[in-house]
Amino acid sequence: MLFNTEYFNVFITQSVQLNKDISMEDVNPSSFYFSIDRPFGIYAYDYFTQVYTYLTGKDPNEFQFIEGVTPLSSLPEVLIGCVTYLSLIFGGQLLLANAPVIKAKSLFQVHNFLLTVSSAGLLALFVEQLFPIYWRHGIFYAVCNRDAWTQRLEFLYYLNYLVKWWELIDTIFLVLKKKNLEFLHVYHHSMTMALCYSQLRGRTSVSWVPITLNLIVHVFMYYYYFRTAGGARIWWKKYLTTLQIVQFIIDLVFVYFCSYTYFTSTYWPWIPNFGSCAGEESAAIFGCSLLSSYLLLFIGFYKKTYNAKGAAPPKNKSSTKAE
Repeated sequence: MLFNTEYFNVFITQSVQLNKDISMEDVNPSSFYFSIDRPFGIYAYDYFTQVYTYLTGKDPNEFQFIEGVTPLSSLPEVLIGCVTYLSLIFGGQLLLANAPVIKAKSLFQVHNFLLTVSSAGLLALFVEQLFPIYWRHGIFYAVCNRDAWTQRLEFLYYLNYLVKWWELIDTIFLVLKKKNLEFLHVYHHSMTMALCYSQLRGRTSVSWVPITLNLIVHVFMYYYYFRTAGGARIWWKKYLTTLQIVQFIIDLVFVYFCSYTYFTSTYWPWIPNFGSCAGEESAAIFGCSLLSSYLLLFIGFYKKTYNAKGAAPPKNKSSTKAE
């Protein structure tokens, strides 16, 4: 008797559909189980939505980034923010020149602890949204397709952008402590806020790559400064800087690839390419330029801090804070 492949295929199709129906409809959404859509065993975004709605009275699922309407969504606001930031830190240095050091140890610890937790939470929410996209469609779709820019990811991109405003307070603490301000620190803080704005406005689908890598770095970085603010001596400062450099190298691989395939497919289609890539041209150019400058500056900072001949090991002080 020959094996009937038609009946077998029908059986398999019905079984898969039955399992799908059970997993999506009959299982309690609040129960704990792993799936492509639940990489952590729960719907973390749903819990986040409940908390956010309770605290703000707004549903994040209804969020839209509208330039000039959404808070801090216009270029003048970003420029005013950068000018205000620079005025505060350099003006503060002048005003406090003869004042005693203000350590604000407890506030600095709370600040770094909250940024550690916020970075970890945002990272988890990003992973939950991105994993199904990557699993079902592949990496090129995830970094280049317009549909990879989802409503939920847009809201997370916006939250990450707001966190960059919050991180400007890092420099205020350094001014209060009368630490020397590294050019890299001031440049990186102010321009990263502008970078996040430009990518939100330009809707670059590859945005999640530098953002998630940056969140990974910031989990370790703000934990490091939380611990050292309490007097702990952490031995892995050098490796944190190395991680930052690796982050920018990976960033540039992705953003240069996406920019290359967009510009070649759009303007020089005879050059080998992988097709178009979502996002505005100005956002791509700004992102590539800024991330390239970050890599060069961080390599220079690494050489200056760790590779200088005869230099003493760097002290555990906030004045070495690059990011």
